[in-house]
Amino acid sequence: MCSLEKRGNIFILTLTGTDEHRLNPTLLNAICSALHRVRSEASSSSALITTAHGKFFSNGYDITWAQAQAQSFEDRKVLMDSLLRSVVTDLISLPMPTICAVSGHASAAGFMLALSHDYVLMRSDRGFLYMSELDIKLVVPPWFVAILKAKIGSPAARRELVVKAAKVTAKRAVELGIIDSAYDTTEETLMAAVELGEGLVKRGWEGHVYAQNRMNLLADILEAAGDIRTGSRL
Repeated sequence: MCSLEKRGNIFILTLTGTDEHRLNPTLLNAICSALHRVRSEASSSSALITTAHGKFFSNGYDITWAQAQAQSFEDRKVLMDSLLRSVVTDLISLPMPTICAVSGHASAAGFMLALSHDYVLMRSDRGFLYMSELDIKLVVPPWFVAILKAKIGSPAARRELVVKAAKVTAKRAVELGIIDSAYDTTEETLMAAVELGEGLVKRGWEGHVYAQNRMNLLADILEAAGDIRTGSRL
C-alpha cells in the first residue's frame, strides 16, 4: 500500500502500486504507521516527501469499500473520515517540512491529503486536482473547507474548486496559487521535491519549533479536524 525510504535526512513516503490509491482504512493506517516511523526516526533536521506510483496520486475515499456492506455504510464512512483526520493532524504536527509531489490525479479526500503538506509540487503532463463532491451530489465536509481556506488564499480559486467542480491542471493550479510549482514528468517532480527538501534541511531548524509554528498557523484546520460536528458527509 505504501513504502518509506530514507535518503540521508529526507524521508520519501510513496503510495505504491498502480491503482487509484483510494483512502480506505488499510491505506490510511499504513500512512499513519509510516508517519509515526518518520517521527521516531527523524534527526534534528529532516524533511518528508509524499508521492505515489501510477496514474493517480489519490482518487479520494474508497466509496466502493464503504458500500460493500450496506448495514455498516455510515460507520465505514465515519471510519475513513476519522483516519484521514488523524493523517492530516499528524502531517501538521510533524517536526519537519513536508512536501507533496503530486504524481497524477488528486481528487476530493486525496486532494486534501496533498494540501495538508507544506509545499505541493505537481507533474504537468498528466493529472488534475478536483473537488468531485458537487458532480457526485455530495456536500464538501466543513473540515475540508477549513483546509481549502488555510491553504488557498484566493476566494476565486476556492470557488473554482468547490462550486464549479473544475478539474484543475498543474499549470492552472500554479496560476491560481493552489500549488507551488509544476514539472514536465513524475521524475522531474520528485527530483524537484528532493532538491527543495534538501534545501530546507540545510536551514537546520529545530523540528519541534517548526511544528509548533505550523500548528499555530494552521490552528483552524486542527480545530476543524478535531471537531466531530464537522464530520464527513459523503
